[in-house]
Amino acid sequence: MIGKELGTNAPNTWCPGCGNFSILNAMKAVLAELSEGAPDLARTVLVAGIGCHGKIADYINVNSFYSIHGRATPAAEGIKIGDPGLRVICHSGDGDAYGEGLEHLIFAAKRNVDMTMIVHDNRVYGLTTGQYTPTSPLGFKGRSTPAGSIESPINPLALMLTSGATFVARGYSHGIENLKDIFRAAIAHPGFSFIDILQVCVTFFNQYEDYTARTYALENHDASDFDAAVKRAREWDYNSTDARIPLGVFYRHDAPVFEVNPADVGHKPAETRAELDKLLAQYR
Repeated sequence: MIGKELGTNAPNTWCPGCGNFSILNAMKAVLAELSEGAPDLARTVLVAGIGCHGKIADYINVNSFYSIHGRATPAAEGIKIGDPGLRVICHSGDGDAYGEGLEHLIFAAKRNVDMTMIVHDNRVYGLTTGQYTPTSPLGFKGRSTPAGSIESPINPLALMLTSGATFVARGYSHGIENLKDIFRAAIAHPGFSFIDILQVCVTFFNQYEDYTARTYALENHDASDFDAAVKRAREWDYNSTDARIPLGVFYRHDAPVFEVNPADVGHKPAETRAELDKLLAQYR
């Protein structure tokens, strides 16, 4: 299978030049690779939140689930816990994941649920035409902050590292090969894989020129070293206009996953699934 065979007939409504195109094409290419030796992708589920990113679920021909705003993470967790044999890939936006959904994101990382979390971080609410988000820089002028935002942005990578994520990476929508490498590594990782992608919104916050000048690939970095990962994550604080921006895998660590190792409740995964099936049978 090749990536284009995973396409759908849904009309694409993203703006020309949107960074989501690179993410879409990288995701289709990697999913096509994963399908080799397994003719269908019936055991893969894409979950999407609300925002421009969410349309990716319409453009890839695999099982998908739309959540409400801020709830993409718990929906993905529920799908994975309900059937641990599924490959769950969750797409969310910076407003979706870091605003309304932040508490869910932190606990998914803390639990080490075996899922891949991809945040399309354009640092603006693009779908609602230009409001600031938790990663918008200080002074950002948008529809909700015409005089400039008075809040400094959060650093998602540093936050996920301290929350317990066992795989933390950053990509850029201008580098599709780098995105594919990160997606492959994240999906293969057994545990909570978090990727923050600098996904440029050409309409409301065009950062292509700035990012291209400042981004660089991580080299000579030990991804098993937590302290080194934190240091690298803080190299750019999502606010500085001159700091260099590292891309790649910052941290990778193997640890027990939540859905295979329930915490001291005396249940095994098979028993938990049987109980869920029994419960659901009442509503069929």
